[in-house]
Amino acid sequence: MKKYVAYVSSYTQGNKYGISIYDVDMKNGRFTEKDRVIVSNSSYMTISHNRSFLYSITDLGIESYKIKDDGTLTHLNFQSINGMRGCYLSTSYDDKFIMVAGYHDGKITVLKLKENGEVGAITDEIYLKGMGSVADRNFHPHVNCVKMTRDDEYLLAADLGMDHVNVYSLDHKTGKLHLVDIIRSEQESAPRHIKFSKDGKVLYIIHELKNYIDVYTYKNLGPNNPEFEKIQNISTLNDYHTSGTAASALNISEDFKYIVASNAGDNSVTLFKILPDGKLDKLFCLPISGEYPKDAALFPDNKHLVSCNHESDTLTFFTVNVEDKTIVMNGPEMKIEKPNCIIFHEIL
Repeated sequence: MKKYVAYVSSYTQGNKYGISIYDVDMKNGRFTEKDRVIVSNSSYMTISHNRSFLYSITDLGIESYKIKDDGTLTHLNFQSINGMRGCYLSTSYDDKFIMVAGYHDGKITVLKLKENGEVGAITDEIYLKGMGSVADRNFHPHVNCVKMTRDDEYLLAADLGMDHVNVYSLDHKTGKLHLVDIIRSEQESAPRHIKFSKDGKVLYIIHELKNYIDVYTYKNLGPNNPEFEKIQNISTLNDYHTSGTAASALNISEDFKYIVASNAGDNSVTLFKILPDGKLDKLFCLPISGEYPKDAALFPDNKHLVSCNHESDTLTFFTVNVEDKTIVMNGPEMKIEKPNCIIFHEIL
């Protein structure tokens, strides 16, 4: 059986450990604490595509780490993003650049990555502009996610405040971005997170305020000419649900067969099966026994699920039965302060 660790990022309000590392019990669907890392307000993490380095948001910048054979982390460096604390980060598929989304200042920051995994200098900074329709939440730009297409040609930036996703070409020599398209969502829908199918031909965008996923096909028709066509809109909720809900997590299973979404307010997790054409079939939407499931993910074998419950300061664990379309809590909750996101990583 393959061995994994799990990394969980947290805000550090009175707690200096922003990243917790767990050994993963694949058979029983549980975690055992392995190590903790001192980092301030780790709102999001990502792992390089070569699986060698982990990057974390921290106050005013990025912390980089070398992933050791046992899954523990060795600190490499800190790099400023010349702005307010980011909320999301991801790397280009060639691992030459890292992009940061700025929720608070509506900024996209691109930085160079060194071969040794350290974060280098800023190569581009873009402040999004505009005025939305709802005071505060949708009044000005809030960049909530940045993700490259799988062909490594375009950076997609979800602007939750302006209700659209900006599409930029990335110059892999200079690290500069050039706006080439805009994917427009419904007004006051708040596009939050972005994922692509394994072959890169299908795009999934989860919308926070209207609790649904838009599914698009993607084709690269030539230089600066991406094409996105919507093929599905599907709710992350049941027909009956708690009022005041907000969609949060969007994760694809390791085998790219399922998508997991979560809903704050409703405090539920939704599992979708990915059909051959990329469309989604909703299997269930069920409670996660915690408050504000900010992130949720299937274990790598799809037999268990973990929810990061931000407001109740817990991780909750479930056994998943895809055929019966059920989840069953498989043990007590695990305490952790203000969890934000989770990543599974295979180790030797």
